[in-house]
Amino acid sequence: MSTYVENPSGTLKSTFLTLAFLFAAFWGSFLILRTVIGFSSGDNFSIQQYILQILNGLDKGSAYALIALGLTLIFGTLGVVNFAHGALFMLGAFVAVTVSNLLSLSHKVVDETRTDFLGNPLQVEVPYMYDLFGQAAGDVIIDWAVPISIIIAIPIMVAIGFIMERGLIKYFYKRPHADQILVTFGLAIVIQEIVKYFYGANPIPTPAPDAFVGSFDFGIALGFQANEIIYPYWRLVYFFFSVVIIGAVFAFLQFTTFGMVVRAGMADRETVGILGINIDKRFTIMFGIAAAVAGLAGVMYAPINSPNYHMGMDFLVLSFVVVVVGGMGSLPGAVAAGFLLGILESFASISQVIDMIPGINQIIIYLVAIIILLTRPRGLMGRKGVMEE
Repeated sequence: MSTYVENPSGTLKSTFLTLAFLFAAFWGSFLILRTVIGFSSGDNFSIQQYILQILNGLDKGSAYALIALGLTLIFGTLGVVNFAHGALFMLGAFVAVTVSNLLSLSHKVVDETRTDFLGNPLQVEVPYMYDLFGQAAGDVIIDWAVPISIIIAIPIMVAIGFIMERGLIKYFYKRPHADQILVTFGLAIVIQEIVKYFYGANPIPTPAPDAFVGSFDFGIALGFQANEIIYPYWRLVYFFFSVVIIGAVFAFLQFTTFGMVVRAGMADRETVGILGINIDKRFTIMFGIAAAVAGLAGVMYAPINSPNYHMGMDFLVLSFVVVVVGGMGSLPGAVAAGFLLGILESFASISQVIDMIPGINQIIIYLVAIIILLTRPRGLMGRKGVMEE
């Protein structure tokens, strides 16, 4: 039986070291970028541009962190390498698509106040929400389809997680990780093709509420010139939403009796079982929670990047890199590595950097992962005993 991380909330020392590392990385990376861009192109890379690139990395970093958090929960509790987790992220995005489409359904009615060129009354499309709640309330409901999807997605994703774990994955707990990867990857492909069949291969735009359309001027807020650091409102919402979800998961594990039992089970499953606690049932519930976290990440990401059937696979590979870099079984490590690699990917997407090193934005995460694992084989916050076959 595998042995996993002893304390998923991390120690004070490791948290402090991680914060110190991030602080040093902030200023160190700015100086490196400023020097490299200055020498290669002669352009002046300002602190404003640097802050904007960090902001640009937060949304993708948030997605990486949330997906990696769920992956780590599943790995830490059940010992399963779940390659179908990216599909849960994708399903969450399509919950938002489905809810948005359903709330926007309309029917034709005759508008006696309007006529066509022949003088006949016009037929106009009227949303069913108008019939149920009136035009004013109906418009609000349609406009806020994505936030409403959060409420709907939670029970749906938890149920999908339960079905996935009870119907398939539980039979592979004691099987080699290669078997787990094969079966969960196959499951991901099946889910992906089902979504493709029903929704098509093209991305489906899913708008954010009108209240969050537009951008926030960080330049003015930070004391710079206006319009120097502009960042879309919804991406800020996504970042703060991610922080709330991550904080809720950590608080649940740290301060509830259920969470304490789960943490104890992650440290020593056999001993907890001897005490008469049904740890398997609790781990199944954690699988459902991990599925919900991935689904919620997908719901809120839908307005940022139009959902498509392969988006889960796109995020999955990089999210596994995040898990390994953060430290297998380390929840704080997964979150820290998610944001770190998202920001590094944003830095590598700077046009001057791409001109100097073509394709660097595609490989930067893997290069950083190699360097970190060469210097810290267990990842940023991994510890001895996280996984011993």
